[in-house]
Amino acid sequence: MDFENNYTTEVKQKTKKWPIVLGLVLGIFIGAALALLGIFFITSRQKAKIAESSEDVIEIITDKEGGMDLMNSSSKLETLLYMIDEYYYQDVEAQTLVDGIYKGLVESLGDPYSAYYTAEEYDSFMQTITGNYAGIGALLQKNAETGEVIITKVYANTPAEKAGLKEGDSIVSADDYLAVDEDLESFVQHIRGEAGTDVELLINREGEELTVVCTRDTIATPTVEYQMLEGNVGYIAVSQFTENTYNDFVAAYEDLEGQGMTSVVFDMRNNGGGLFDSAVKILDYLLPEGTVVYTMDKNGNREDSVSDGKTYKSIPMAVLVNENTASAAEIFTGAIRDFDYGTIIGTQTYGKGIVQSTIPLIDGSAIKLTVLTYYTPSGECIHGTGIAPDIELEYEFLGGENDAYSTDLDNQIQKALEVLSAE
Repeated sequence: MDFENNYTTEVKQKTKKWPIVLGLVLGIFIGAALALLGIFFITSRQKAKIAESSEDVIEIITDKEGGMDLMNSSSKLETLLYMIDEYYYQDVEAQTLVDGIYKGLVESLGDPYSAYYTAEEYDSFMQTITGNYAGIGALLQKNAETGEVIITKVYANTPAEKAGLKEGDSIVSADDYLAVDEDLESFVQHIRGEAGTDVELLINREGEELTVVCTRDTIATPTVEYQMLEGNVGYIAVSQFTENTYNDFVAAYEDLEGQGMTSVVFDMRNNGGGLFDSAVKILDYLLPEGTVVYTMDKNGNREDSVSDGKTYKSIPMAVLVNENTASAAEIFTGAIRDFDYGTIIGTQTYGKGIVQSTIPLIDGSAIKLTVLTYYTPSGECIHGTGIAPDIELEYEFLGGENDAYSTDLDNQIQKALEVLSAE
């Protein structure tokens, strides 16, 4: 997985580009298929049997009955590449054509959560997972239906805050790249860049468009924030689930325990998800023994993620949610609800009940595919519907126009305190 394969080819004469690109494409299609089937099932949570020989893989690729005839497709591809090279009004780099074919292949699935990443895009994606990158310091979420990209959180002392960006702003474009034209990870590449450089954002704020320039900086995004509220009620807000979230969550919980915490509010509002395993580890830390979530692949193979019950907590809990609570945050919420371990407060969650696996390829690129459907412990699939709160309550800021945000002016947090005080 570590050896390098350079796909970019310098082309001196136009008439020689298309056979070179075709050879690259076909070679990579077959090579990637062999690598993909091996890597994917090793790194995913599935245990289904797969084809183990190259003959099986080639049979899958050239299965005419399934509508995928590689030889006929290659002939048509050869023709298209020749036409582009011969008649398109500008020269196009061979690597651009290759990447375009891969992206188009994945886009043909019609799944907004599946994507092909170039090596550069995959590197940036992994920076997001670890929580360290050079950018503006805002948490973004994309509406799968409308393509709109919304700012769900602006971190303190970041370029986003200094430029005046606000939670709820819709980013229309970044340096003239439209948000609706790309998946979120690809669009984010236009917002990130070298520290000290500028990115121009076109923002829609309550129907009014404005241009905002942010100067990028190195960002280390915290995913867990916490404090002690009145009555010894702990408050832990999780903005997303990354590699570091579990350790930060446990540290926050234990600190609050040391301060005498007797009940706790978990804030999952505007948490768009993240790593499946990160959410499962936190549930294992909190809950008694049992299944916290289970997944099913398209062949009906089920795999349970369980809590061993060794560290379970037994204090009253509440979970705050809203329409931007999605994916791994819904796994967390669904488990707390189904274990009857806490009260869910807020508004209906987003409804993303599927799991993606990101598979690195040998040249540094990667493919992200939706591979599993997940179910809450009670067997509910929340995809497309979300989770209904136990107490339906729209957010309302209780302060005046000039008041800064604080937890005592947040009506949903105040409702959680009311509920917990009665337990």
